[in-house]
Amino acid sequence: MKISVIILTYNESKHLARCLDSMRQVSEDIYIIDAFSTDDTLDIAARYGARVHQRKWVNYADQFQWALDNCGISTPWVMRMDADEYLEPALVREINQLEVPAKVTGLYIRRKVLFKDKWIRYGGFYPHNLLRIWRNTAGSIEQRWMDEHIVISGGETMQLKEHIVDHNLNSIHWWVNKHNNYAIREMVDLLNIKYRFLEEDKRLLGAESSQAKRKRFLKEKVYASLSPGARASLYFCFRYFLRFGFMDGYRGFIFHFMQGYWYRLLVDVNVKEFEEKLQGDTSREKMIELLKKDYNIAI
Repeated sequence: MKISVIILTYNESKHLARCLDSMRQVSEDIYIIDAFSTDDTLDIAARYGARVHQRKWVNYADQFQWALDNCGISTPWVMRMDADEYLEPALVREINQLEVPAKVTGLYIRRKVLFKDKWIRYGGFYPHNLLRIWRNTAGSIEQRWMDEHIVISGGETMQLKEHIVDHNLNSIHWWVNKHNNYAIREMVDLLNIKYRFLEEDKRLLGAESSQAKRKRFLKEKVYASLSPGARASLYFCFRYFLRFGFMDGYRGFIFHFMQGYWYRLLVDVNVKEFEEKLQGDTSREKMIELLKKDYNIAI
């Protein structure tokens, strides 16, 4: 398989070399779309011969689709990777030995999430199947502020056996700041489910059955309809007790509590605060104005 890999970066000096070490075992065409890093991210990319483009950040979906549209990718296949991810050796072998039927346009890959060096195996976090490789021009990314997925325009998909590993090496302080920013982006998506003030990208719900599609359906049709605050508590209990998150041990508890309760509650607090600022005016113009003024989000 001849694959071009797209990686979005901003100050990824802790992770990028590890990622590129694994990626160049399956591809020589690596595209870095950088949001003007201030560390040595670009020096690392240059050492590995990656093709670097710099562009102001709007959100993940906007940045990634720009890469698909403007990098002039010519290989038959395209792959999505995050800088803090890498391929396990078994996945490298699987990709390099793979023979893909002509009718297949997308490949799903299992992802392992490591939190503070602990593999999060329970709470519904494993196996996590993501469409990460697709035929060139057959795939695009959902235009959403949070939880965006690759969708393909036709054909069938295929599930690989081996794993990508998501292993972020930053501090818990960094993790909290990142999720503070995520909470604002997810607030926009939840507000849009309720008020429909932005155009919605519904391609995932119309795609073939997948784990991502089922989760999106539950999020928009079940989770979003529950009472704010209460849904964070219910979601944490579901993950930690019914899906056996407690079996991930102490570090697993921190992860499930912070990601499954604290973060979800933070999103709901932001939604409530935003609605209070509206003072009853839920017009599209007012909501867009407030997002720009108070959250620096330009729609």
